[in-house]
Amino acid sequence: MIGVVATGQPLVDWAWIGRNADLIGDQLVEHLVLTAYPMALGIALAAPLALAAVRWPRLYGPVLSFTGFLFTIPSIALFVLLVGVTGLSVTTAVIPLTIYTLLILVRNTVEGFNGIDPLVRESAEAMGFRRPAQILKVELPLALPVILAGVRIATVTTIGLVTVTALIGQGGLGRLFLDGFSRFFPTPIMVGLVLSVALAVLADVALLALQRVLTPWRRGAA
Repeated sequence: MIGVVATGQPLVDWAWIGRNADLIGDQLVEHLVLTAYPMALGIALAAPLALAAVRWPRLYGPVLSFTGFLFTIPSIALFVLLVGVTGLSVTTAVIPLTIYTLLILVRNTVEGFNGIDPLVRESAEAMGFRRPAQILKVELPLALPVILAGVRIATVTTIGLVTVTALIGQGGLGRLFLDGFSRFFPTPIMVGLVLSVALAVLADVALLALQRVLTPWRRGAA
């Protein structure tokens, strides 16, 4: 960034933004897609793992350790390793991004269910709820605030990590960073930075609104 500013160019060249509005829009859409795919896959993978850990508590430690280990793998190293297998493709970007969501999603889902008062489960059993119905109709709504908090954290984290995939030809708004640094031109960097932050904030606000819609009893308590 020091080298960019040292060129004497303005931080924001509005004429450049106007000429490249379509390109910026395309990269914003790509960023959204590269966020949505890993989140959907992460939720699909984390849900059964978390439910298994709730059903059999001895599994929780190994599952958490394994997902924690995956989370510690440097993203660039993982992208580079996958390039040799899946090439410079969307798949190469989606696999690591999905892996990085698992720790957060599994941990919050398990903690959400574990935080339910045992008396609630006993009451549901006394009312004749079978285990699947008990999970869906009684426990899941109560665990939902903690689960959605994990989804919010994972989503914001993924939005930030998507920019790194620009190194393998993906990246969405991350491509603006590479373009700006390669040409010592600050405008693409500023545009990418502002849009990335705005996207993360909007996603977090949208998920918070969804949480309020799905848990109306918490609004009443508040």
